Amino acid sequence: MSDMFLLTPQQLNRIKPYFPLSHGIPRVDDRRVISGIIYVIRYGLQWKDAPKAYGPHKTLYNRFVRWSRAGIFNKIFRELARQPGPRDCLMIDATYLKTHRTAASLLQKGGASRCIGRTKGGLNSKLHAVCDDTGRPIHLLLTAGPTSDYTGARCLLPSLSNTKHLIADRGYDADWFITALKKQGVTPCIPPRKNRTTRRRYNKSLYKQRHNIEIMFGRIKDWRRIALRYDRCAHTFFSAICLAATAIFYLKE
Repeated sequence: MSDMFLLTPQQLNRIKPYFPLSHGIPRVDDRRVISGIIYVIRYGLQWKDAPKAYGPHKTLYNRFVRWSRAGIFNKIFRELARQPGPRDCLMIDATYLKTHRTAASLLQKGGASRCIGRTKGGLNSKLHAVCDDTGRPIHLLLTAGPTSDYTGARCLLPSLSNTKHLIADRGYDADWFITALKKQGVTPCIPPRKNRTTRRRYNKSLYKQRHNIEIMFGRIKDWRRIALRYDRCAHTFFSAICLAATAIFYLKE
């Protein structure tokens, strides 16, 4: 096990308070199973190809699916990303995540959306994110690929009230969005669209920090199972994104 990825006891203790209680038979070693799940997602493996050192692959798969349905991984990310008090600066943006054809191969059952759509680039999902000035994600939202950035911005708008400045590219230059930000006491740092007749000023020096959110997307896409989506269910794919964001940005030694 020495050459395999394994969460440290300190890392496990940070996320263990958000694990569900075990009833009846004690759970298999949490440290080994969660480490195995992270390994599979990071390297884009099939569950059956997980190294034997992590135990039976069915245990890894069942734990991941069961906790995904219960929203455990989403809760872990949300709690670790929560920070009391106002923030000086936030950033918002969105990126496409390519979807493999197997993710949309079966007929959809029920009314839940799979968050898969077709664009010029093929099948895609879209990840909307809000991050702080250090490039750590604090809010994530998954939608279908063709979804407008404005739709994501409208859904994430309530989470933008606890900051002084918001940085975004010109794709978010909409009058309703800028007005809503100002009503919340947020100063927008958004360059105007090229077709605007009246040019609006923005802080160009502050805008240079926007590269942090692009770096954040790049680091999350380094995890192969996220860069190319194979999961049919939106909740399992979003749980993988939350687990990756937690491991990359909030469990660093």
